[in-house]
Amino acid sequence: MRSISTLALLCCFVASVATVALADPLIPGSDKITTTHTYKTIGDVKLELECFYPADHKPTDKRPAIIFYFGGGWTGGTPKQFEKQATYFATRGMVAITADYRVKSRQNVTPDKCVMDAKSGVRWVRAHAAELGIDPDRIVAAGGSAGGHIAACTGTVPGYEEESEDKKISSVPNAMVLFNPVLNTTTQGWPGKDHGAGLVARFGEHGEALSPLHQVKKGNPPTLVIHGKGDTTVPYAHAEAFAQAMNKAGNRCELAGYEGQPHGFFNYGRGDNKMFLATTLEADKFLVSLKYLEGPATLGK
Repeated sequence: MRSISTLALLCCFVASVATVALADPLIPGSDKITTTHTYKTIGDVKLELECFYPADHKPTDKRPAIIFYFGGGWTGGTPKQFEKQATYFATRGMVAITADYRVKSRQNVTPDKCVMDAKSGVRWVRAHAAELGIDPDRIVAAGGSAGGHIAACTGTVPGYEEESEDKKISSVPNAMVLFNPVLNTTTQGWPGKDHGAGLVARFGEHGEALSPLHQVKKGNPPTLVIHGKGDTTVPYAHAEAFAQAMNKAGNRCELAGYEGQPHGFFNYGRGDNKMFLATTLEADKFLVSLKYLEGPATLGK
C-alpha cells in the first residue's frame, strides 16, 4: 500500500510517469515507487531519467542522489543495466537515478554528445533538487564502461556543455562511482592497433580532450573505480594510471581491483550474482565513507 508521503511525492510530479519496481529477493524492501522525467530535448529526441525513491521519501527531503549511465561503447545500451543497483541504493536512503543518453545506433551521435548528455543529466538533477527531495551538494555520477567514461567526464572534463542550459548550475558531481570505465580515450596504452583505430574513428579530434586520465586536476570529485583485473576490453592498467594521477593531484581516488574478472563482471544476472553483490557492497562502503549512506549494508541479507 502506498504511504501518504509516497502519494504526496507523486502529486508533485504531474508530468511524470509513476511505476512500481518489483521486489527482488537479494534486495530487502525493494518494492518501490519510481517516477520518470524528461531531462533534455534535442529536436524530436526526448531523454528521460527514472528516479527510484526510498520508502519513506518526501519531496521536502534532502537526500543524496546517484545517477547511473549505462555502458554500450557509446553505440547502444539501456538504462535498465543499473536498475538493480538503483533499486538497492534507494532502499539505503538515496534517490537513485538511471539516465538515458544519445548513442550512435539510435541517434547517430559521437561520444562528445554522450558526454554532453551526461553533464545535462547532472545539471538537471541539481536544478530540480528541491522538487525531487535531493541534496544538490551530494550528487554522485556513476556508470559502467562507456557509461563510466561519460560519468567520469562530468567530474574531470571541462567544456562540452549545452549552450542552452544555465551554466550557473554546475554539471560537476560531488563524487563518482565508476565500473570498469573507459578512462583513456587517446590511442596510447591500448593493446593492438584495432583499439587505437577504433578510438580515433569514434572520438576524432576529441580523444585527449575527452580522456579523463588526461584531464585530471586538483579538485576533481572523490572517486571509486571498480575494475576487473582480467578485463581484456578496457585494460586494468588504465584504472591504475587514473587512480595514481588522481591521488598525485591531491584528489581521493580508490581503486577496487578484482582478480581474474572480465569486462562487465559487476552486472546483475552475471553468473551467480556474486560479483554484483561484491561490487555493489564496495560502492556502498565508499558512499558510507562520504557520509552519503548510514548504517550497515543490507544487500543480500
